[in-house]
Amino acid sequence: MDRRTFFKKSFQATLAFGTYLSFGKNSDLFGQTWPVYDLVAIKGGEPDVMFDKGIEFLGGMKAFVKKGQKVVIKPNIGWDAPPERAANTHPKLVARVVKHCIDAGAKEVYVLDHTCDEWTRSYKNSGIEKSAKDAGAKVIPANSESYYQEVEVLKGKTLMKTKEHEVILSSDVFINLPILKSHSGTTLTIAMKNLMGNVWDRRFWHRTDLHQCIADFTTYRKPILNVVDAYYVMKTNGPRGVSVDDVVTLKAQLISKDIVAVDAAATKLFGINPNSIDYINIAADMKIGIKDLDKLNIKRVTV
Repeated sequence: MDRRTFFKKSFQATLAFGTYLSFGKNSDLFGQTWPVYDLVAIKGGEPDVMFDKGIEFLGGMKAFVKKGQKVVIKPNIGWDAPPERAANTHPKLVARVVKHCIDAGAKEVYVLDHTCDEWTRSYKNSGIEKSAKDAGAKVIPANSESYYQEVEVLKGKTLMKTKEHEVILSSDVFINLPILKSHSGTTLTIAMKNLMGNVWDRRFWHRTDLHQCIADFTTYRKPILNVVDAYYVMKTNGPRGVSVDDVVTLKAQLISKDIVAVDAAATKLFGINPNSIDYINIAADMKIGIKDLDKLNIKRVTV
């Protein structure tokens, strides 16, 4: 990708973010002193600072994590690549979410991912292992089938059963930390697709009906909170990426309890119509979440 194309894509992505942020109203509910928002969009700061600002408008982490609970945080750690390649969730964001959970009273905080590249190198070179441990988390492997237990996906249409990591199954709170980036198979990978790192046999999804399986699995257990990292965004050659030339710096973040809404918003941020992503359409049709951003109360925050 030449420099002219690179800067053009950066500009287009920034425009998409501005357009997307025009949605939403501020309103009180049942006399509360702060508005209730369906989604918070933050731009202009470092990943940790943006999360600090954004989570305030959803009631703080204590609205999601209670004292003594076991928390699992699922970033994208799939690839043996440094943060500036935008293949994985930014380590600063992972560390800050861990800290918020501990400050909220979590008894234990775990971080894991079923990686695509060799897991020890992905954990190390992404920067996530060190940052999460330094913040107080237990970073655990997900590279062996022995860690997984079979579960039934009762509302699934294609994916009827799968094997999910046992630590996620035993957790009280599950938080999803995807990165926004391009993907050769699904156009984009964001929050719903990030859950493929929870399971053992991803090949079944790919060889059957990937988009339907992505939506199906979301019916099994939706994360209590989804935080989309869009600080660095891989615009081409995803999900692994080739070099930093594939990446634009948006310094943005999206936070929502609604996994479909946050994927739809992230798709617009990327510069694509959410209607063009099949798994988002399927999930909306299955009533898993809201795709229509006009129906959401969205808070805009600039750091």
